[in-house]
Amino acid sequence: FGSSRCQTLTRPCPLILRSVSMPAAAAADLIWECVKGNNSFIRKSLNMPVMSAEPGNLCGLSSKKFSGLTGGKAFDLSVKKTGSKETIVLTTRNKKTSRAQKPGAMLVETGVKKSAKKGLAQVAKATGGGFYRRDLQELAAKKYAKVKTSLKKKKVVVKSRRAGK
Repeated sequence: FGSSRCQTLTRPCPLILRSVSMPAAAAADLIWECVKGNNSFIRKSLNMPVMSAEPGNLCGLSSKKFSGLTGGKAFDLSVKKTGSKETIVLTTRNKKTSRAQKPGAMLVETGVKKSAKKGLAQVAKATGGGFYRRDLQELAAKKYAKVKTSLKKKKVVVKSRRAGK
């Protein structure tokens, strides 16, 4: 009787170790209540809605629906410039839960095609196809069109000085 009792006391219980080593994630509502009034991404100005510059925020508005920090599913379309090339990038949350605690690996950036048909299909598949953020599907399509038009450069027209005379 005595030896089996000593053995159970010296051996650590696996349930206790798991609960101590992995902290429980706070609820999204609680995180939003803590972060909504003051964080480093907020941009305020007069007569304008409160904006946010956080990664994973599709509209740039500081609201719980679009927040990439608090919600479990971040979604964003943006332009990334590498050298002279500009690419359209789709930002989502990493599917692995272990990456949620690592800010550098929390978000995944995926390139999006610049062809309108293929790009919109890729955005639709990312939002609605995988049931990721179906509520943002229309907004994502609109933002894709805006980002795509922003990549078009204005052609410089040089008028000939001799032709008008």
